[in-house]
Amino acid sequence: MGNRILFVSPTDELTQMANKVSKELSIKYDLYEGGITKDGHLFAEKSSDKYDVIISSGGTAEAIRKIVSKPVVSIEISVADILYAIYRAKDYNNTIGIVVYKNDELAQIYKLKKYLNIDFKIFEYETKSEIMRMLDDAVSFGRITLVGMGGIIKQTANKHKLDYIMVKCSEKNVRNALINAMNICELSRNDKEIAKRYQTILDYSQEGIISFDKNNKITSINAAAKKILDVKSEKVINKEDIINDSFEMLLGNGNELYNKLMTINDKQLLVNRIPIVINNDTLSIVVNFQETSNIQETERNIRAKLYRKGLVAKYSFSDIIGDSDKIKEAVNRAGKIGRTDSTILLTAETGAGKELFAQSIHNVSDRRGGPFVAVNCAALPGNLLESELFGYEEGAFTGAKKGGKIGMFELAHNGTIFLDEISEMPLDFQGRLLRVLQEREIHRVGGNSVINIDIRIIVATNKNLFKKVVEGKFREDLFFRINVLDLYIPSLRERKQDIPLLLDKFLIEMGSKIKFINLNEDVAEWIMKYNWPGNVRELRNFAHKMFVLYEDNENINIEDLRKLTNNNLLNNLEQKYSQNNDDSTIKIEIGELEDMENKIIKEAFRIYKGDKSLTAEKLGISRTTLWKKLKDLKPESE
Repeated sequence: MGNRILFVSPTDELTQMANKVSKELSIKYDLYEGGITKDGHLFAEKSSDKYDVIISSGGTAEAIRKIVSKPVVSIEISVADILYAIYRAKDYNNTIGIVVYKNDELAQIYKLKKYLNIDFKIFEYETKSEIMRMLDDAVSFGRITLVGMGGIIKQTANKHKLDYIMVKCSEKNVRNALINAMNICELSRNDKEIAKRYQTILDYSQEGIISFDKNNKITSINAAAKKILDVKSEKVINKEDIINDSFEMLLGNGNELYNKLMTINDKQLLVNRIPIVINNDTLSIVVNFQETSNIQETERNIRAKLYRKGLVAKYSFSDIIGDSDKIKEAVNRAGKIGRTDSTILLTAETGAGKELFAQSIHNVSDRRGGPFVAVNCAALPGNLLESELFGYEEGAFTGAKKGGKIGMFELAHNGTIFLDEISEMPLDFQGRLLRVLQEREIHRVGGNSVINIDIRIIVATNKNLFKKVVEGKFREDLFFRINVLDLYIPSLRERKQDIPLLLDKFLIEMGSKIKFINLNEDVAEWIMKYNWPGNVRELRNFAHKMFVLYEDNENINIEDLRKLTNNNLLNNLEQKYSQNNDDSTIKIEIGELEDMENKIIKEAFRIYKGDKSLTAEKLGISRTTLWKKLKDLKPESE
């Protein structure tokens, strides 16, 4: 947007000079030619909303200034300009009549008359009717030389055949006026931009914002505040008295206030009050507030963004495949306890589908719209587990991220957190988890404030937790706290009739045409008799090997498998997993429990030739747990 300047020119001579100077300065303006007698001041009043600044001269500028609120730049007429015009008029040897607008400079002209020893008459005016009457009076003097500004001087002189001298503005003063007007436009534009920016910030803020002056008058109120308090601006701005109790509560005693809950108009508001103090003088008070329901909605939106990052349960009970009575019974029980909000303990062997059940339970609960956060307690060391679950503040420890980090418990707010392999949680950390279960509140690492959380907790284990309690490796109080509702998930060997369904499902997902019903009888019999210590996870991996190695060939037999697989795949499987294999038997002398456990791990590691995956599966522990135990036995295991 260009400079919005209106130039009201009383004379054509001034118009020509202004056009010349404006071209040199590249300053554009709209022109109205005509002073007071041609209603130039009235035109400026009517058009003032379109312009940022108005330029004129003499009495026209003064008349405009009185009736418009916009800045008016007057082209300066110096005493020297008037004096020069008077001396020129003196050459006509007539009475000199100076037509001048009533303003502060009029006194200067009277001083000129006193000190110049020149006889001239002064005709003062303020309005159009007065200048017309003054000119009629001047003409009545007979031979008179008129001195003044504006086209009316020239017109009157020509009409009555009188001499006249126009008071001319210097080019320098015209230039200065144009430059000043341009600067005012720039300042006005900047002021408008700043005002608009702040107003936009205020009006589009979700928070209500009100400012009070030092006399407790409301000086501004934004759209959110008007909506929350159900008021209109014109009824509250700059009023002598605070209009109702709502504003009195918000203003209070004017002191600082942070995160104060107030009930106003049956709405719960979170209120902050900030005095603006300069040199120990409170100049104004700003109050901002928002409905707690909006805070909760914002929180839900933030959680929704987190879901899109993967914190969402993808599975439901329809994804659990099986027709056996045991799996149907487990699903039925899971559905019932899932509709409660109680803590659940899932017990199952590795690979039996603990997280699948946990996600399905979440998706039938009232929290299904909230996040689902899964944490493997065995995969994280104790110190890292604390920061991951509870989060941390900036600077809490060396390497902490700038701004801190939100923990898993906070991410699970209004949803479910799934703590897998709870048995591997360090004993000293279990006390902190117990407090979370009891109080539903946390402290971030390095933080001082309490953070309330609303979560449902599902824990899972592949160990006998009560046995660990007896051994002193798991807190008894935590055991009874998490064992509110329990669910046992059957292993695959307990529901072998589901194997064909599961195998076909996995093969179809991989794009294979192989079906269990079409397999060689020996292969099918082997699959059904095999013990599957890795449960459904192992079966899925087995299906993947079939798909990759046999390229949809349904005429698979055990002999073909031995030939096509590296190092006789099935033979190795039989040796490693068969319950009848002598190598699967370990003899241990009874002694201290820890020594017996170490010997079992060492012997199993030897039997399975250092294969950690097979050793872990056979022992029914995770690779992480095995790795930790082997680390303690490293010199011997090597």
